Amino acid sequence: MFPNSKVELPKSTPVRRIGLSVQYEGSNFCGWQRQPQAVSVQQVLEDAISQLDPQRPIQAVAAGRTDAGVHAAGQVVHFDCCGPIPAERWAPALNGRLPSTIRVREAVARPASWHACHSAIYRRYRYTIYNGRRPNLFLTPWSWHRYQVRLDETMMQIALEGLLGLQDFSAFQRTGSRRAHARTTIQEVKIERQGDLIMIEIQASGFLYGMVRLLMGQLVALGEHRLNLETFERRWKEKRRQEVKEAAPAQGLCLLRAGYEEDIFSKGGWYDCQPRYSLGANDPPLDPPSAPESS
Repeated sequence: MFPNSKVELPKSTPVRRIGLSVQYEGSNFCGWQRQPQAVSVQQVLEDAISQLDPQRPIQAVAAGRTDAGVHAAGQVVHFDCCGPIPAERWAPALNGRLPSTIRVREAVARPASWHACHSAIYRRYRYTIYNGRRPNLFLTPWSWHRYQVRLDETMMQIALEGLLGLQDFSAFQRTGSRRAHARTTIQEVKIERQGDLIMIEIQASGFLYGMVRLLMGQLVALGEHRLNLETFERRWKEKRRQEVKEAAPAQGLCLLRAGYEEDIFSKGGWYDCQPRYSLGANDPPLDPPSAPESS
């Protein structure tokens, strides 16, 4: 039974599948998935859909289940409806009923066989680090402020590239996961510094529960030379989850998009819709001390 079930419909009622490109600012949500005593993006979106299509149970299915506080620029969602609203009109109709922290950028008709989660061939995340000495309130909701030392992004890049391919990432999986295994394929990694801002992007076939934030915590330890490359590699290759203790905060993480075999949305409505920040002057902290010896 769906959480907002309605009356049972006649079998002859035509049902259509709608795909959505959705953005949300995750600070005040418990994540994508419904929770019994907290407000989720799924709950708010399903409630808005139900106002427009009240004759059937509504379940919104997402490409990725983002955690509490995590943002999304191009989350992909599908739901089934039976009302008369044309596919392309769902976006403005929903935006008129959603809070300002959730926006539907585009809505399209999809075949019943298409699934926002199961049909996806990749998900791509971006993590933003503000590596300047002084706080900046305009960046606070969207980045992790690391001001102690200037991060060594070259070391972080080397570590990222070693993760490419099909691997077991048990070391980067939080307890509570329902997955049968911890293997996934990292398809592409990218790290870019623009002044005091560092953007890290990771694309994979799928992500484990808490994977990106645990990985970011390890990368920052590497960049600050509190951790050496050999220890980092040993931790994840030998699945030493007990040694991976620091998780990066949620506000720096954004689900950029989910991708499919065919183009589902227009590029402007789905691709790379999180703005890249820019600062007029750099104010970096001191360089980190020498990297620790392998232990």
